[in-house]
Amino acid sequence: MEPLAGLAVALQELGAEATVCAPPDDDFEALLERAGVPMVPLGPSVKSVVTAPKPPSGHAAFELAPQLVAARFETLGTVAQGCEAVVATGLMPAGARDVADKLGIRYVLACFHLGGIPSQHFSPGARPGTPSPEGETDRRVLWQQDAERVNALYGPSLNSHRAEIGLPPVENVRDYVLTEHPWLAADPVLCPSNGMTDLDIVQTGAWLLRDDRPLADELDAFLEAGEPPVYVGFGSMAAYAPKDIARTAIEACRAHGRRVLLSRGWAGLDLADEGKDCFVVGEVNQQALFPRVAAIVHHGGAGTTTTAARSGTPQVVVPLIADQPYWASRVEALGIGAAHERATPTVDSLTAALEIALSPETRAQAVKVGGEIKTDGATVAARLLMGG
Repeated sequence: MEPLAGLAVALQELGAEATVCAPPDDDFEALLERAGVPMVPLGPSVKSVVTAPKPPSGHAAFELAPQLVAARFETLGTVAQGCEAVVATGLMPAGARDVADKLGIRYVLACFHLGGIPSQHFSPGARPGTPSPEGETDRRVLWQQDAERVNALYGPSLNSHRAEIGLPPVENVRDYVLTEHPWLAADPVLCPSNGMTDLDIVQTGAWLLRDDRPLADELDAFLEAGEPPVYVGFGSMAAYAPKDIARTAIEACRAHGRRVLLSRGWAGLDLADEGKDCFVVGEVNQQALFPRVAAIVHHGGAGTTTTAARSGTPQVVVPLIADQPYWASRVEALGIGAAHERATPTVDSLTAALEIALSPETRAQAVKVGGEIKTDGATVAARLLMGG
């Protein structure tokens, strides 16, 4: 959600009006209110999906997809009246372009990584539906089968709603949503796009929202009370966070003589004991916090990876799902941290990864790369939308 808020603020600064249609999660509402951006609820809350006791099943995905399509037609069909453009993001925002086409306004698909864009350099990620045959290696075939899975998920509902508003059916939902000119809202150092796909990628840079909030007095006091701690957080990975990750991370940090700053997140991480060397935070200004820690252990979401890289602080990425393995590989390739090989760390494996991240060489490289991260991506995108 933060990149959308960053784009909306950049549009406002150029004199445009911007409204964000987003799931009705309290965290999202608070973020957009802080940014001064109007919000319209769209679909079910994300937390209601990802905080279930078990990760969403394939069956649940086939129930959810039509609901999302219907919500986009209903909500955007009203909100986009009188607008000049619709910018859509998400795993597969089927329904947004259809509304834009019906209204005769501009449509842009923006993504935060390359994972869902057909490419001869990598295979498609996992998606609910009929899996590709075991042993299939032809990437063109694999991406065609990915398109078939998208059609199965979204096609019936999408084309039913299109018929209701007088639009012809879509044969390839994925490619229709992506367009031939998708925007990539990711930093070119962290996510280079040249030659990665046959589509004409427009790379704007990451959409960052400036955060001027001060850190809480108690947190500031903890930071000042000793050497920089190691930050550990898994963001919204409620159903996917490794079992006992808080205890494992604390023991691994202590093996290096480091204090621990634990982010509660949607997984509800908490302290394993009463040790004075540990502190728990809730929602926090990462832009202010990350430069003050020794290393950042996280799941590898696009936003956390970018904010960590920009801070010049080394990272340990423990990838769990979706685009996270890609960000882990980039952190490792750039020499700004370590990519944890397994989704479930042990004390020994996480201690070894922290050994890399806490080295002077990694710190120096992280500082260097941090200075190369662009901060004007939202402004670049806003100007493109405004025709400049």
